[in-house]
This record gives sequence, C-alpha cells and structure tokens, in this order.
Amino acid sequence: MSKPTSAVIQKSNEEKFINHLMKNGKKSVARRIYADALKEIKKAGHMNPAVVVQAAIENASPNIMIKSKRIGWAVYQVPVEVKPAKRFFFATKWILDAARSKAGKPMSQKLAEELIAAYGNQWAAVKKKEEAHRMAEANKAFAYMAKYVN
Repeated sequence: MSKPTSAVIQKSNEEKFINHLMKNGKKSVARRIYADALKEIKKAGHMNPAVVVQAAIENASPNIMIKSKRIGWAVYQVPVEVKPAKRFFFATKWILDAARSKAGKPMSQKLAEELIAAYGNQWAAVKKKEEAHRMAEANKAFAYMAKYVN
C-alpha cells in the first residue's frame, strides 16, 4: 500500500478543521465560514491561504503537555509527548476558541485574523502552546514517571 500524498493529507486535515468548526451538525455553514476565511486570508495579501492555515496549525500545535498522575497520596504533573492527532486537535481547538471569543465581527473574519496571527506566531492559540510548554518545562523533574501515564 502506498503512502498518501501531502495533498491528500492536507485535504483530510481541511475536512477535520471544518468538522471542528461545525456546530449543531451544520456542515454547510462551517464550509462557508471556512471558505470565507480563506478569501479573507487571500485578501490580506497571502497568495496561498491553505499554506497559511497549515502553518498556523503547525505553529499552534503543542509538542509536550502535562498530565496528572496520582501515585500514593501525591498528584504529580508529568510532562508527556503529544501524539500527532492530538496536536492537530489541540491546535484547532485553541485557534477556534480564540476566534469564537472575539466579538463584533463575522466568524469568517475572526477565524481569518486568528489564523494569520497563528501563522505569525502571535496571539491566543500560540500563547496556549507556549504556556503548555512552560508548564512541562517546569515539571520536567517528574519526566521519569511518563511511563506510568496512559
């Protein structure tokens, strides 16, 4: 069996992003918001909006996070590596949460602004990633317990 090409991988990530964007089962609305956001990104001066989205997700995805593990009476914050599927999940979740928290503009504009900001390593989604990395760095003394975390 051959490996999927990057275009196929990008297409599936695009569909996953739309699925995360969707609310109340209204996929057509989510597709329209996503398409309008791509148009906004293009209007902002980026020639290939799909590359901007992919890079924004990559910039906002965490490499390590902390998980709580109870051993005896103590609860330890153990840093663990994040699997690729979870990286995508957290990145899209943080980007969409940041876009939804803004007010006064259509969702497509808010999403486009957040994607452009994440593309440039700025704003809320990237700050969440940095915060997760900072917490993991602070608790790296407990890294040896990672084998006990599910």
